[in-house]
Amino acid sequence: MRLLTVGLWVVSAGIGVYLFCLWLAGGGLRRQKTKVTTFPTALIVMHPVLGLTSLASWVTFALTGHRGYAWLALGLLSVAILLGFTMFTRWLGGGRHARGAEQGFPVVAVLLHGVAGVITFVLVLLAATTLS
Repeated sequence: MRLLTVGLWVVSAGIGVYLFCLWLAGGGLRRQKTKVTTFPTALIVMHPVLGLTSLASWVTFALTGHRGYAWLALGLLSVAILLGFTMFTRWLGGGRHARGAEQGFPVVAVLLHGVAGVITFVLVLLAATTLS
């Protein structure tokens, strides 16, 4: 299950990188200065940083078997998921229709990223809580 979790996590991260590149290409950084975006800079930075840091913790757990890394991954991923949910609700709440670099996000990519993230969270939660 550890490797399946890593694989799904990498898929989710790959889709996230794709969305981030679309955001940048749509002028995301330029729009931050003019406040024409629904995503604050801290949200844009912290969601992937926490997601990748938790992935690194999980890979460390998968390689070493130390339970502390699994719990660290779960904690960091929990915060990353909350930030992702915040971005998703902002995106749904009219920002994608009205303004912002995120308005051009493909719905399928957003949904796949979110579903992969939630499934990854469930796998990490199950693995961390069933460790003996």
